[in-house]
Amino acid sequence: MNDELMTIDDLEVVGRRVLVRADFNVPLDRSGPEAPRVADDTRIRAALETIEELRARGARLVLVSHLGRPKGPDPAFSMRPVADRLAELTGAPVTLAPAVVGPEVVALTHRLCPGEMLMLENVRFAPGETKNDPDLVAALAELADAYVNDAFGTAHRAHASTEGVAHALPSAAGRLMERELRALREVVEQPERPLVAILGGAKVSDKIGVVERFLDLADVLCIGGAMAFPFLAAQGHSVGASLCPEGDLEPARRALTKAAHSRCRLELPQDLRLADPQDAGAQSRLLDGVEVPDGWSGLDIGPRTAERYAAAIGAAGMVFWNGPMGRFELEPFAAGTRAIAEAIASTLAMSVVGGGETVEAVRSFGLDGCVTHLSTGGGATLELLEGRELPGVQTLMRSPVGAR
Repeated sequence: MNDELMTIDDLEVVGRRVLVRADFNVPLDRSGPEAPRVADDTRIRAALETIEELRARGARLVLVSHLGRPKGPDPAFSMRPVADRLAELTGAPVTLAPAVVGPEVVALTHRLCPGEMLMLENVRFAPGETKNDPDLVAALAELADAYVNDAFGTAHRAHASTEGVAHALPSAAGRLMERELRALREVVEQPERPLVAILGGAKVSDKIGVVERFLDLADVLCIGGAMAFPFLAAQGHSVGASLCPEGDLEPARRALTKAAHSRCRLELPQDLRLADPQDAGAQSRLLDGVEVPDGWSGLDIGPRTAERYAAAIGAAGMVFWNGPMGRFELEPFAAGTRAIAEAIASTLAMSVVGGGETVEAVRSFGLDGCVTHLSTGGGATLELLEGRELPGVQTLMRSPVGAR
């Protein structure tokens, strides 16, 4: 499907104003008395390839993103720290617009010279962004002559800046969007065998679509993290005080039934690292088995399970991983997630790692450079893998009559 995607190779950008939708929703450090600063610039760096290529080609860049979830204009969610960090990374000035849209902002876009950058204020300051309001779409379109979407992490949302404006301007995908789609579609459409998927984190109900898809696609599916407990409970095991929402039991039962008739081998934990839920940092114990006693909570897979999952990864032709194996941010419960990360780092197979917490874990272990593709998408990654159409991607597809 990537052959049908409009890319920046298809756009004429020399001297033109190009509205670039990036994902600059980054964490801020507000701990000191000084103005907030970007605490993690990973997403800004991910957009640099597209930004620098467009600048080199003589585009006049108008950058747009959301930051946090403000309920209208709020200085605490200003794009100022992002603009400052982007200026540091590029070595070029980044002007911050006083608003998202309006006559003053239009005038600023016309004053841009080729290669210069203007960053709009937080797009969620504008009423109608999340509702894909036609008036906001028209106002955004007035700021540019072409549109580039490089925000894969928001591609599953039909918002004004991610979907609506693409209908109003010649539009294309940025380089990050291209890479994300290529890597994830390779997992779905052309996986090297055996394909091994590792899913963790919480809430089976949020990921049941992905679980069921991998039961069709993968050769081995390993389940860890809190989402393992509904599966164990559905098999009749006691889960103690482990996270196991009632609403997750039926999806887990459905997946177990499907797994029994699938060629995919479903792997569940065989041992666990437990904690006293009242004081997780004080007491932990290894459980050789999965019958969790009352008053205890499972916060990590055990070493036997980690070894089995790592062995599956070592024999894989391709690996996909989303969701940590436990509370990796607490050192007593980091071993399972670290074992998976190290196994993936050691394999020669193509590896795709997605999800905010998973990427954070890989980076915390210093292994991010050993992964073939680190996905910037969370919900967008999961929805694409489920087989859903992403609104922010569909608008970038080449029309039957050719390039726009």
